[in-house]
Amino acid sequence: MVDEERRGGERAADSERPGGRQPETGFGVDEGRLTLRERKKLRTRQRISGEATLLFIRRGFDHVTVAEVARAAEVSTMTVFNYFPRKEDLFLDRIPEARELIVRAVRERGTGESPLAALRRLVLALLAERHPLAGVGEGFEHFWRTVLDSPALRARGREAVEEMEGALAALLAEAAGGDAERPGHDARLGAALTVAAIRAAYVDAAARQLGGDPVDEVAVEQAEVLRRTFDALERALPGFA
Repeated sequence: MVDEERRGGERAADSERPGGRQPETGFGVDEGRLTLRERKKLRTRQRISGEATLLFIRRGFDHVTVAEVARAAEVSTMTVFNYFPRKEDLFLDRIPEARELIVRAVRERGTGESPLAALRRLVLALLAERHPLAGVGEGFEHFWRTVLDSPALRARGREAVEEMEGALAALLAEAAGGDAERPGHDARLGAALTVAAIRAAYVDAAARQLGGDPVDEVAVEQAEVLRRTFDALERALPGFA
C-alpha cells in the first residue's frame, strides 16, 4: 500500500514539474557508461531534486525546509547537502549543466566556427528541443513563479549569471589566444554583453509564459528574438564572431 501511494505521488510530481520532466542532473550522460555506484548516485541526486522541486512549486521555496526534502526523498539531511551545497541548488539544479554546455559549445566548436556562432547554435538547439535550460515549455510558468516569489532564489539566480559571465570571459580569452585565468577587457566585455543579451531574451520569454501566452507561440518568437540577439552581438563583437 505504501509503495503504491508513493508511486502515485511520483506520478503526480512528474505532472506538476516544469514541462512534466524530472530535473536532469547528469548532463546527458549515457548511464550505460557509468559504474553501478555512479548510476546510483545520479539517480539519488535526481530523486532529491525532483522531490524538492515538487515541494517548492506546491508550497513556495521559502516555506519548505531541507529536512522536509530529505524526508520526501527518503534520505538524510546530510545526504541532501552532500549532493547540493545549499538549499537554492536543489531548485536551480541545472546551473552546473548550463556552465558545462557553454564550455563544451565553445571549446568543441567546429573548425572555422566562432565562439558566438557556437553559442547561437547551442541556445537555438536547446530551444528547439524544449530543453529546460531554454526556459520555454509546458508548465514552465510554475518554475518562473517559484523563482520570482523567493528572494533567495532570485539572489542565487543573479549569482549564477555572474558565474556564467566569468566562465564565458575565460572561454573568450582562451579562444582569442589570451590568458583564460586573467581575461582582458575585450573578453570580459564580450562575455558581459553576451550574457546580458541572452538574459534579456529569457526574461521576456518568461514574462510571456507567466502572462499566459501559448507556449508554441512563445517558442517560435523566442527563436527569432535569439537570432536577432546574436546578429546584434556579432556586429558589436566582431572579434568573437
